[in-house]
Amino acid sequence: MTETDIIKRLENDEDYYGDFGKQFLSNSDISKLLKDPLSLHQPSKRTPAFLVGGYFHTAILEPDKLKSFKIIKSPNRNTKEYKEMSEGELCLLEHEVDIINLMTNNILENNVCRELIRGKNVTYERPGIKEIFGEMWKGKADIVNHDEKLVIDLKTTADIKTFRNSASRYNYDSQAFIYQELFGYEMLFITIDKNTHRIKICDCSSSFYERGQDKVSEAVTEYRLHFKNKEFDPKQYFETETL
Repeated sequence: MTETDIIKRLENDEDYYGDFGKQFLSNSDISKLLKDPLSLHQPSKRTPAFLVGGYFHTAILEPDKLKSFKIIKSPNRNTKEYKEMSEGELCLLEHEVDIINLMTNNILENNVCRELIRGKNVTYERPGIKEIFGEMWKGKADIVNHDEKLVIDLKTTADIKTFRNSASRYNYDSQAFIYQELFGYEMLFITIDKNTHRIKICDCSSSFYERGQDKVSEAVTEYRLHFKNKEFDPKQYFETETL
């Protein structure tokens, strides 16, 4: 397949997150490769925070797809009503959606954010692929603003004051490095506090990209060791460190 054909298929979420997309590494693999490489191909558990983040992204970038989310009017996920209506699936609560709608409005009512997100020459949910450190990587940018030459990612956070720490913990540094490689633009994060609804716009320093590059390099080393070395026996593997 040509690169154009691959990217076209990756525009479809089923292909991007399904078997077709798994032939590529992505930033979501970084944590597993650095902490527990053998869990790489195991499905990740869906969490309420993941679902809330997904609805927030959809509300801003693809509002026509909001109807695909199931919303239940219940104070929490432990009620009989929720369990009956959800039919075992993880669903959004109505009060969560109300909060997301407020956050969405706050973002889009901010003039700077709105121009970055709704600019004249922007694309949403744009996939890209590239060989990095000898392995093929994929990514799907929330927003590519060609006029500003920026890749923009939307984030929610529980505490905007500690977003710097979250960026390291959740590997936003490796995401910035990968996406800069994939799309050729600098990375910008627009984040909003889920509690106070305060907004923070974060650009990336050279040291932030460098830390991300180091993570990607280390992840590739772990990937090759565990999945490309035919002589590798995970039962005989151990790490060493002098304390």
